[in-house]
Amino acid sequence: LRMIVCVLCCLLTSAMPRITARPSAIPATAGREFAILKQLEKPDGSIDAQLFEEYNKRYGNGAAPAKDELSFEEFCALFKKPALNSGSGEGDCAGWAAQDESGHLAPWRFNRRATGPHDVRIQITHAGMCHSDLHQVRNEWKGSKYPMVPGHEIVGIVTEVGSEVKNFKVGDRAGVGCLVNSCQECDFCLKDKEEQYCSKGMIGTYNSVDKDGTMTYGGYSTSVVVNDKFVLHVPDNLPLADSAPLLCAGITVYSPIRHFGFDKPGMHVGVVGLGGLGHMAVKFLKALGVKTTIISTSPGKKDEALKVLGADAFLVSKDETQMAGAAMSMDGLINTVSAPHDLGGLLNLLKTSGTMVCVGAPPEPPAMPTFNMIFRRLKVAGSLIGGIRETQEMLDFCGQHNITCMSEVIPVTEANKAYDRMLKSDVRYRFVIDIQGSLIA
Repeated sequence: LRMIVCVLCCLLTSAMPRITARPSAIPATAGREFAILKQLEKPDGSIDAQLFEEYNKRYGNGAAPAKDELSFEEFCALFKKPALNSGSGEGDCAGWAAQDESGHLAPWRFNRRATGPHDVRIQITHAGMCHSDLHQVRNEWKGSKYPMVPGHEIVGIVTEVGSEVKNFKVGDRAGVGCLVNSCQECDFCLKDKEEQYCSKGMIGTYNSVDKDGTMTYGGYSTSVVVNDKFVLHVPDNLPLADSAPLLCAGITVYSPIRHFGFDKPGMHVGVVGLGGLGHMAVKFLKALGVKTTIISTSPGKKDEALKVLGADAFLVSKDETQMAGAAMSMDGLINTVSAPHDLGGLLNLLKTSGTMVCVGAPPEPPAMPTFNMIFRRLKVAGSLIGGIRETQEMLDFCGQHNITCMSEVIPVTEANKAYDRMLKSDVRYRFVIDIQGSLIA
């Protein structure tokens, strides 16, 4: 039996080609195939046999390699596919865009800028779908500009770097979050490294005007070109698909946990709402050794909270007895709820001098229970995302603790349906678009 296993292993290994004669620069027409290659390669340059078989079925033509060594061009031929779901017209980048306030997404081609001296070009493999994308494409926050390509949870493979770029090289795993530029002059940008609070306003990954006067277009697309100061390294041990939502959902809760000091072992922190943001907050807090209680309106989420996510306790916010039993027991609260809700009952959970940080944005400002806040020195605060330095810290922390987002991967053709499902909270816990498998320029 041992001999049979050895023979099978040798056959399987020999069937996996080595790639030789790599080009010095990646052709613009081979970005997708190069990105696939980098996902298949082991550190020694060999191809992961099991992953190759899986990717060949999912992203390639299914044909077995004819020999043990392949040129880059021969490898590309195994995975080359015609344009898919990319629309017609001019443009080197294929995206899905909303053209008006209906928010309906459809194929749209456009041009990315040429890679400048300080730029990094990324072939996008996956893009997370954030609830703010839905608000933006439907102009619910006002100020939307069309056509709009949403998406600020971007991961992929670097295919080109500018002459002045030192921190990235071709073939690196890279990510782009909610911002792609800032003034780089104010104290927030230079001193505090919190570009998200840039005095002149951060430049968003989409629906913003960049420094050169052009519109920014997001990650529901095949590639992106970003200033190297706003590109992030994605740890090698994390799956790209499940890493994408870390660039928004992850950093949105990681930043206040660190900033407000909710990261001390032995503390007791409550997480209000168990969705994309909430489940990430639980993962971070547990990794930090913090006692964690989930507060939800849905009793049916209890098993998930305790058995899957490992929370220490679960409260149903509509159950007055449960809420009263937990009164004045928590050091802090991370409130992720974006629907209208009562803050008074939640603040009762805090110890004197406790803080509730809101990262969800209800459509109408909630009433402040001022009397209770005054007499117990309670604080209600807000938090946006993190700066680039803190976002990289968060990604490194995720790599060290093997933390990713629980995601449902979909093709780009299901993006509109995914928006409808978001409104019904019908996702566990984040949609991620498989760009490399469903959108080909």
